[in-house]
Amino acid sequence: MLQLIKKEMDLLKVAQDALAQEPKEFPNFKAGDTVTVTYVIKEENKERQQKFRGVVIQRRGAGMTQTFTVRKISNGVGVERIFPLASPFIDSIEVNKVGKVRRARIFYLRNLTGKKARIKEKKYNAAKDAE
Repeated sequence: MLQLIKKEMDLLKVAQDALAQEPKEFPNFKAGDTVTVTYVIKEENKERQQKFRGVVIQRRGAGMTQTFTVRKISNGVGVERIFPLASPFIDSIEVNKVGKVRRARIFYLRNLTGKKARIKEKKYNAAKDAE
């Protein structure tokens, strides 16, 4: 039984390696950060870029299967979207604010509204970061 599971894992790894593309370089971000994700939408024969700006709720997975969830409020309704980090449709990720949170997964943000749903911004020195 254990050998069968190992064979399946090896086959999965072989398939992932065969489909692997050169990963894009994205900035480091974590849960609590406010990011703008620019992704490509294909409609029939047209392509356009759309930006999705929100707070990163979580990052999960590793390597090619890594995903991150972004949450925003649109017309008073919470909208969450899960992006695969290795997706060819993601054009760019821009970190707008670095949030100060104590957890890696901030699902409690779903139950908060108004001023309570704010995340404190981490103060950092840009000149010190450049060194």
